[in-house]
Amino acid sequence: MSTDLLKALPHLNRLIDQISTIIVGKRPQIRDCVACLLAGGHLLIEDVPGVGKTTLAHALAVSLGLKFSRSQFTADLLPTDLIGVSIYERSKEAFVFHPGPVFAQVLLADEINRAGPKTQSALLEAMEEHQVSIEGETRALPSPFFVIATQNPTDQLGTYPLPESQLDRFLMCITLGYPDYASERALLAGIDRREAIGALGAVMTPQDLLAAQQDVLRVHASDALLDYLQALIGATRSGAWFVDGLSPRAGIAVLRAAKAHALLDARDYVAPDDVQAILAQTISHRLVPVAGAGRGAREQVRAMIESIALP
Repeated sequence: MSTDLLKALPHLNRLIDQISTIIVGKRPQIRDCVACLLAGGHLLIEDVPGVGKTTLAHALAVSLGLKFSRSQFTADLLPTDLIGVSIYERSKEAFVFHPGPVFAQVLLADEINRAGPKTQSALLEAMEEHQVSIEGETRALPSPFFVIATQNPTDQLGTYPLPESQLDRFLMCITLGYPDYASERALLAGIDRREAIGALGAVMTPQDLLAAQQDVLRVHASDALLDYLQALIGATRSGAWFVDGLSPRAGIAVLRAAKAHALLDARDYVAPDDVQAILAQTISHRLVPVAGAGRGAREQVRAMIESIALP
């Protein structure tokens, strides 16, 4: 691997190690979270309440020295509660804009599918363009800008399904799941996770992160690798596996995530293993299996991978 790209690895490994002391026994999911951030995307975490989704987001922000904000999505949350609003101040004889929680470097949209569609849609421009338009003015968001949204299972009361356009803005969707026996014992016997986060220090600076994101773009993808990726994308559009296939934007997202995975594995080129490792997390939330598949989206993606020959 080139020396320039290698510089970021010690920082990234320390980042993963430190978050792993807070979210115990979930190192693969933490790596996915970091890969998503390196690829410049946004992360959706779907799971039952209480498994550490909010704690993961907070630990990541603290470990990177980034400005963190949390917005609890509820049925009565308004778009202005998220983006901000101008209020007339008599002392200044003018309207003054008061930014909402979206003006942060790491935004936790907690239980995003408990808010109505109008409020969910307020995030679309922010996630895609890293800016918001309000009252006829466009305002840039901080850099880096990373949205971590948590989602409760859609069969729970008070949830609204995310529209396809919103789901497509998330580079990855992961689940944490319940801890294993040893990890849960460590949680029960250890200190409170909120106290543990308070004791964390930043292991990377925002500038280090921005540099690492640029390093991801320099990871090489060969023609053979792109052929393999296009074969997978074509399979999703064939009608044999899913109702609708991947969009070009989703294909680009897969490649960016695979490059980030390769960088974390200390390589300056993308291998088929990188694509396979991140594919289910990157595309399953965008796809619906065909009728009669008898599998969920993640299992259908894995079955599709096995049907495509390696280059």
